[in-house]
Amino acid sequence: MTALSNEDSPVYIRLRGTIAAGILRGDYRTGDQLPSVRAFAAEHGANPLTVAKAYQSFQDDGYVEVRRGVGMFVLPGAADKLRAAERASFIENQWPRIRGYIDLLGLDAADLLNAERV
Repeated sequence: MTALSNEDSPVYIRLRGTIAAGILRGDYRTGDQLPSVRAFAAEHGANPLTVAKAYQSFQDDGYVEVRRGVGMFVLPGAADKLRAAERASFIENQWPRIRGYIDLLGLDAADLLNAERV
C-alpha cells in the first residue's frame, strides 16, 4: 500500500493515488464504474498501460471487480478498506518523516493542528 500521492512515486502509484482519493471522497461509490483505462489515460496524459497497472493494483487489493466487456466497478466496503490501508501507510511511511521535520523546525504539533490556514 502506498500513500495517496507523492511526487517521487512512480507514475502508476500517483495515478493510483488519484483514483484512491476519488473513492475516499465518494466520487466513486460502491457499484460505480471507474473511467475506462483509455479515458483515464487521456484525461491524465498517461500511457494506458500505466493506468492499467494502477487499476490492476485495485483489483489485486480487492477494491474493485472487473466485469468482462463492461469495466471496473467499486466493491462494497472498498472505501473503508482503502481508508484503513491508507491510514496504516501514512503512519508507517509518512508520519515519521513529517514528525522529524516538525521536530527539526522546533514546531509544536498541537499548535500546527490548531493553526489557521494562511
